[in-house]
Amino acid sequence: QEPFIKDSPSGRGSYILCDVCEIVVNEANFVRKCISAESCQDDLWGKLVCTNFKVSFITHNSLPRQRFQCTHRLLGEHDIPLACVEQVVTVNDVKGKQKILGSNQKLKFNPTELILYCKDFRIIRFRFDEAGPESAKKVCLAIAHYSHPADPQLLFGFEYVGKRYHGSTGERMNGIDPGGGMQTTLFDCSSDWDREIKRTGASEWRVCTINQGYFISPSLPEFFVVPVSLADQDLKQYACFFYSQRIPLWCWNHSSGSALVRMSNISDPQQQRKVEQRISSAITKSHPLRSDVFKSDLDKNLPNIQDIQAALLKLRQICVIDPFEESEEKWLSSLESSRWMEYVRTFLRHAVEVVYMLESRNVPVILLEKEDRDLSCVISCLVQLMCDPHCRSLHGFQGLIQKEWVMAGHRFLDRCNHLKKNDKEESPVFLLFLDCVWQLWNQYPAAFEFTEVYLTVLGDSMWVPIFSTFLFNCPRQRMFECFLKSLMFTKAWDWSQQFSLKDQTLFNNPLYVGKIATCVQNGTVKTFTHRRSKKNYSSTLRGLPSALRNGSLGPNDTLARRNSLVLRLRSDLSQVREQQETPSERFIRDFFSRPVDLQGLLLPQLLPSHLSVWKLYFLRWVPEAQIPQGGPITAFHKLSVLTDEIDMLQNQLRQYKGAGGTPNNLHAEHSKMYFKATSTPHQPPAPPEYLSSSFPFSPVGNLCRPGILGSPLSKFLNGAKIWLSTETLANETI
Repeated sequence: QEPFIKDSPSGRGSYILCDVCEIVVNEANFVRKCISAESCQDDLWGKLVCTNFKVSFITHNSLPRQRFQCTHRLLGEHDIPLACVEQVVTVNDVKGKQKILGSNQKLKFNPTELILYCKDFRIIRFRFDEAGPESAKKVCLAIAHYSHPADPQLLFGFEYVGKRYHGSTGERMNGIDPGGGMQTTLFDCSSDWDREIKRTGASEWRVCTINQGYFISPSLPEFFVVPVSLADQDLKQYACFFYSQRIPLWCWNHSSGSALVRMSNISDPQQQRKVEQRISSAITKSHPLRSDVFKSDLDKNLPNIQDIQAALLKLRQICVIDPFEESEEKWLSSLESSRWMEYVRTFLRHAVEVVYMLESRNVPVILLEKEDRDLSCVISCLVQLMCDPHCRSLHGFQGLIQKEWVMAGHRFLDRCNHLKKNDKEESPVFLLFLDCVWQLWNQYPAAFEFTEVYLTVLGDSMWVPIFSTFLFNCPRQRMFECFLKSLMFTKAWDWSQQFSLKDQTLFNNPLYVGKIATCVQNGTVKTFTHRRSKKNYSSTLRGLPSALRNGSLGPNDTLARRNSLVLRLRSDLSQVREQQETPSERFIRDFFSRPVDLQGLLLPQLLPSHLSVWKLYFLRWVPEAQIPQGGPITAFHKLSVLTDEIDMLQNQLRQYKGAGGTPNNLHAEHSKMYFKATSTPHQPPAPPEYLSSSFPFSPVGNLCRPGILGSPLSKFLNGAKIWLSTETLANETI
């Protein structure tokens, strides 16, 4: 079903409804949408509409369409999904009153202004100066009510079900390419787990089916992987001793045979030692060398969900709510005090420690967490991203999220707080994970098939509650709700529900180096496989800055002259460091002393100066942070054009050799790049004038707050790092 348009009864515009199940709840005419805080001359006049899915603003005098903006198939240019609304604030500036509205609340004054604070960091303002007072009040109350549903079945996702989600033969279609191409593994059947066992070479592990019908644990998947030496009867016996009956889950196997396992706490102290020994013994038997198990207690070493939520609230306050009149130093120190970047670094560092145990110590690892549904999701995924290049492909990454988040029972409904019931349960754990992934992507962009635009859009998909991926707390709830109403929800991985094929090409990374790359040699298209070099290059790279060993030179690094005092001092300091460093630190140092294999192990640089704020997500709506004709998008444009030109030439070569190929007139249609080469390669296209650092998003009308007199972002956007206290720098280690 395509989006359809319904005429407005007043004749002032049309409703753009994404589905026949979307209904208009309330509306107000002669509403002004604020574009700028300093002046109202750019404001838009139109109709404010509340449906059971979104808040819509319909206008005739719309701003000129930004040519670079993606066209969302479910949301218009001025639309906000109700699940994305964090707070509904009504204001009467004449009486000096304001109120935060919730569900089923009364409003005793006529609002003159409505402010919507959104979970994706937008702040949208509407004025009712010319609107009828009663219609203004009703539409505000409707938005507050429908953005705070009391039951999951009141979420629009339960209405957004059509024939396109059911195959003609009843077969599952979501996550699968109807054309027979690559597909995202959903891990909802035993065959998916069997393939994963074979892919990772986990020969001493098997698929367990004792939880079919969710007989053992309501929060575990029906199928999961356990050691071969553990019988089903033993697992049933041990299940009652674990928190929520969550039997230990196998995540992944290292090529050395070391397994990564996640486990909830044992609730019965009297049985703890016995059960732990039995589980550890079974995991040890699955290892080729019978290595002892290393246990990593995540609750003791990582911030909890309340800490993560508090950090995000402070980050949002700093990035989009507070004015930037303060000095740059104060803004950056405030950024540090939010602790968000500190937590990102903490999770990455802990994942590196787990990688060290698997890669260097060659021992199995158990990730311990009380419920095994939050922190372990982050760490298990980061470890696999660092170790397994398959997880850095688009479908591999989506399959990883399916396995370690969706099927493992992460509480998306509670953590996203879709029902606005319990703020104590709300926590952006998944967003923190995406930020950690972005940090790794930012240091090794050529190792990932996807782009940062993809990561940003994936984060936004949590607030479009029509996908079962981010709608439920566990597989059982997902299955029960679907069975109750005979529904088949779409998955977030079916990107055609949100974007056209053209816009989906923004997800393709022109820098990506896959397992097999093509080249042209002596007029013939050949392929070559990347292999990790076994040669030790540390002697040839001794004395170079660590960033240069990774293929780049940091802004604070300099190349010292031969026989200089700097080199001699560095040599003396390196000897002291070698005497004091731990085995894990030596493992990290050895990694950075060798050229990086993009299809092998990847470790992030962990100094605060190596980590950056994810600007495309957190600062994309801030006009003062926007750099016209600047930012990473300029390099993305040039690389995309170059990649497309190479594909065009290779296609022409195949045609010349008689080996097939796409006709030249169809090349642009089949291109994987968003920006394409011209038909005359010697005249490369100039960067479009509309490019900016916010690409493909626009801050216009999406962040309306008090004006900014002087932006302290200038130094930050030009490459300055987060300011750190002297104590933090003194205690800094790699």
